[in-house]
Amino acid sequence: QVQLVESGGGLVQAGGSLTLSCVASGGSFNDYSMGWFRQAPGKEREFIATINYIGSMTYYADSVKGRFTISRDNAKNTLRLQMNSLKPEDTAVYYCARSREKWLKSRQGDYSYWGQGTQVTVSS
Repeated sequence: QVQLVESGGGLVQAGGSLTLSCVASGGSFNDYSMGWFRQAPGKEREFIATINYIGSMTYYADSVKGRFTISRDNAKNTLRLQMNSLKPEDTAVYYCARSREKWLKSRQGDYSYWGQGTQVTVSS
């Protein structure tokens, strides 16, 4: 059974940085693209970033492009999200997810496994 466990969330001031991690167990981490999503209070969950199965390709939502970096370490079954220049509007619960394919995916329906989420709060 595939399990995804996020960590690294917390409280940070605007302009600061955080790095989120997601460790996968079960299944074959190396064979699937991965993604990060977030859900702010009262809003729908939204796509943030995705990376292909070998980490050679990435794709970002416009809202985070240039500030966030997604990466993966297949030897450690770990996905990361480096978040810089954080803004109060980045406050949300952040989720990692594993897709059903090897290539970049931005739709939630393309993902079959989800972590429990980690809270990121950015104060102004």
